[in-house]
Amino acid sequence: MTAHDATTHALRKTSTTLADGRELIYYDDTEPYVSGGATRDLVDTRALSPSMSQSQMRFDVLTGEWIVIAAQRMDRTFLPPADASPLAPSRPGRPATEIPASDYDVVVFENRFPSLSETAAQQTLPTEVDGEALWPLAPGTGRCEVICFASDPEASFVSLELSRVRTIIDVWADRTAALSAIPGVQQVFCFENRGKEIGVTLTHPHGQIYAYPYLPPRTDAMMRQSRTHFERTGRVLLADVLAAELRSGRRIVVDAEHWVAYVPAASRWPVEVHLAPRRDVADLAELNSPERDELAGVYRDLLRGVDAFFDGVDEVPYISAWHQAPVGADRELGRLHLQLFSMMRSPGRMKFLAGSESAMGAWVNDTTPERIADRLREVLT
Repeated sequence: MTAHDATTHALRKTSTTLADGRELIYYDDTEPYVSGGATRDLVDTRALSPSMSQSQMRFDVLTGEWIVIAAQRMDRTFLPPADASPLAPSRPGRPATEIPASDYDVVVFENRFPSLSETAAQQTLPTEVDGEALWPLAPGTGRCEVICFASDPEASFVSLELSRVRTIIDVWADRTAALSAIPGVQQVFCFENRGKEIGVTLTHPHGQIYAYPYLPPRTDAMMRQSRTHFERTGRVLLADVLAAELRSGRRIVVDAEHWVAYVPAASRWPVEVHLAPRRDVADLAELNSPERDELAGVYRDLLRGVDAFFDGVDEVPYISAWHQAPVGADRELGRLHLQLFSMMRSPGRMKFLAGSESAMGAWVNDTTPERIADRLREVLT
């Protein structure tokens, strides 16, 4: 079956269950698998206890934010050698990994050490911490998935062929649609962390997908701003931001048929660029085939531009964050866009979130958005 009806990109989806009950899905774009002539290994030979999450959420009454308590993540795998990565294929003569097959194209599976999980609902929890009404308590329900971009542990997203990038876009779209349908999920977030400098614990090329049972603080703040803007103007705020950036042109980095990349006028990070579709699109699942086709090239080019941003730095650590509209209320006010940024402020030097940013949330950028845009245009030409 294809990953999404909106695309003609050939893709076969095969689901199985790991030894502890977690779901794993193969997304194949190569033969003989894509046509069904062969099937990946579906049997996990490991002896694992049933997956069960103890995650919980506690409400911070001072900020109005939910804080996830996921103590089981303390014991997750930390920077194993490439030949011992749990994200590598299971090869003869080596211990079995999270992926039973000896090779794969793209794989998605439920995280073994999740912050949020559907099994968390099976806990018996009180509704308050210490019986105090000030501190609401709830199970950490939702879902956390890992997406492996390639079986090669030495690969990176920017090294992938365009056809594989196109596959990953389809997979993001497919998972967005599937996770959005889970009862209680309010937002789906696809992202990639790259670089030990920002805390990556597995170097194998991969990303993550979170399905939140609440609106995360940034989305909640954007929705408040969007509601206020809509009540005042009758228009969608993120669409107006894109239109204003296009009118200015000063910070535009990519101006393509379906996509526009720009450095936001109030960027926070030393390297930051946003990518948005010209058309009003709520999430990745709503992208049509031409938009996905163009996105594959534009997105990979942006990643390469970030890598070339600093002279003498081959791989810039970054976070690639796909912001999507909420699943339920205020969905019509949300709009798909990518926030791609790095904490690196100069070669070998990182921006640390110290007193002002961490304690007060009062952001200070060390450069100007216009300088960021100038450099990105320079390295992208």
